Amino acid sequence: MAKATQPQDHPMGNGSGPDDFAVQIADQIESFTMAVREVAKGDDPDSAVPYLLLQISQLLLAGGRLGAHEDIVPEERYEPDTGPEPDMDELRERLAGLLATVDVYSEVFDPYVPRSAPVAARISDDLADIISDLRHGMAHYREGRVSEALWWWQFSYLSNWGPTASAALRALQSVVAHVRLDTPLAELNGLDTDSDAEDGDLERQAGRVMEAEIATPLGLKSGRA
Repeated sequence: MAKATQPQDHPMGNGSGPDDFAVQIADQIESFTMAVREVAKGDDPDSAVPYLLLQISQLLLAGGRLGAHEDIVPEERYEPDTGPEPDMDELRERLAGLLATVDVYSEVFDPYVPRSAPVAARISDDLADIISDLRHGMAHYREGRVSEALWWWQFSYLSNWGPTASAALRALQSVVAHVRLDTPLAELNGLDTDSDAEDGDLERQAGRVMEAEIATPLGLKSGRA
């Protein structure tokens, strides 16, 4: 990676050294990982979407600091083995069940590729992939390989978990916006569009479906009086 220009507001924070920076990043990553696992337990489904929106927003702050930092060079030439990768299937399946009504969304993979076609993605897959990347770096961190952990988190932020988290954040923000602004989701196909109903009737029907299938199960309230 090319060396980034240091912004005036240093990503390490004023008066902080590399060790402090690593601790702060590791704390944010650990907090995110624990929070997503708690959500996936399904004990409080009513707060799942807004809570995940908050957690991803906070994680992307750590990612932004890593992205703004100059290239981090690990001490060892080759990456030490971190052991077997954790199985993310259970977490992925729990999240998919919890977010079933809004899990699938449309995403443009790279906004700078001309005429990029939207592709289907899943928030549950995104979260599992993000945590897999973060835990890989955490394995290095816990073994005392701090520069290796920071290098991995920075590299994977730019190459994978950063774009993935950004896409998931947009999807979750869109869910909240659709519900709060009382705007029907286009993906809701359970409407009788072949009937003779007027447009206003269809919009009200869409609003009722959104309220029943998305807003209420996920603990969101629309802006409808």
